[in-house]
Amino acid sequence: MIFKKFKQDAKGFIFEGITLLSALIIIAILVVMLVVIVKGGKSMFTWEFLSTFPTEGMTKGGIFPAIFGTALLVIIMSIAAVPFGTITAIYLTEYAKENSFIARSIRFAVRTLAVIPSIIYGLFGLGFFIKFVGTGMDSIFTGGQLKWGQPNILWASLTMALLTLPVVIVSVEEALKTIPRDLREASLALGATKWQTIRKVVLPGSYSGIMTGTILAVSRGAGEVAPILFTGAAYYLATLPHSLSDQFMVLGYHIYIMSTQSANVDQTLPIQFGTTLVLLLLTFSLNFTAIILRYRIRKKRIA
Repeated sequence: MIFKKFKQDAKGFIFEGITLLSALIIIAILVVMLVVIVKGGKSMFTWEFLSTFPTEGMTKGGIFPAIFGTALLVIIMSIAAVPFGTITAIYLTEYAKENSFIARSIRFAVRTLAVIPSIIYGLFGLGFFIKFVGTGMDSIFTGGQLKWGQPNILWASLTMALLTLPVVIVSVEEALKTIPRDLREASLALGATKWQTIRKVVLPGSYSGIMTGTILAVSRGAGEVAPILFTGAAYYLATLPHSLSDQFMVLGYHIYIMSTQSANVDQTLPIQFGTTLVLLLLTFSLNFTAIILRYRIRKKRIA
């Protein structure tokens, strides 16, 4: 009996040790990556680097067009994805029956979208948004003159919105499910309508989860490259985009081009590290903002 208990304790200790070791390895990998990137990019992290255009074959100058393009991409993507994803999550949680055909079909579509490779979204955006929608808009509004039937920031943003849509739907749906059913029933018992209950009880209680899902989607969209390769990203532009029909530069694609297409990779290596550092800081800032907002919303609810 004692031997059996000792054997069980030994197995538990070994399993706990393996789990802890795995976690430490993951943390160590992350730390090493951050150290390498910070060490390689800190010399480039200056105001001039952040606020000027690249020059001399992109071997000098800054990355302001890529920062501007990334910010614009994220804003348009969020405007397209977050409301649609939130409405879909509300329907699945509050209106659709759990085992109904429509609800099962929507959840199947969301799961399928979540596992599709990102490059497929880029090809879909090229075929649907540019070749079908954009070409149709040109034939109707511009008399066949090429304006919308070409890569631009609008089609790239909508393609990215499709990529991040499953993240938004799942996050918001889980946040809505955390609201106790008793609160809904109490609101309905007091004479409120279904929509009033959702607007006054359910949504305010799940704001933190909605914000978290939004920031997660934005963080993913800011670093994706494959979906925008064919739909709007440009290697280099001497001007900023002035309309939704213009192409744009983006940080992720800038890093890819500098590391694979540069004539002198060693010369552009500091720029690659500097751009990567900026992209990481942007992503970390978005996640940190989500943590602060979630904490303040929860604190306000408790108060």
